[in-house]
Amino acid sequence: MQSIYLKFYLSEKHHHRGKLLSEWLLEQGRAQGVPGGSVFRAIAGFGRHGHLHEETFFELGGELPMQVEFVLTADAAEHLLKTLREEKLQLPFVRYAVESGLT
Repeated sequence: MQSIYLKFYLSEKHHHRGKLLSEWLLEQGRAQGVPGGSVFRAIAGFGRHGHLHEETFFELGGELPMQVEFVLTADAAEHLLKTLREEKLQLPFVRYAVESGLT
């Protein structure tokens, strides 16, 4: 089945509407009927400002990069992106076509 892989990049400190942004994104996906979503925390990374965040003993909490990803239909991907635009969220994302299914 042709699907869309949609991944958002954020940090663990980001909040929206009083919740962790990663949690809010998953809730939006579920409410919109997306079949599943996942959150992954990176051990290191940098973004558009070039500042390296990595997991070390001295790393301040809430600065590690995170990824929230979904595999969904093209229509569902557009609907989720529209929701983020309406909420005035400006999150970096990647979107590409994938084949998905069960073995």
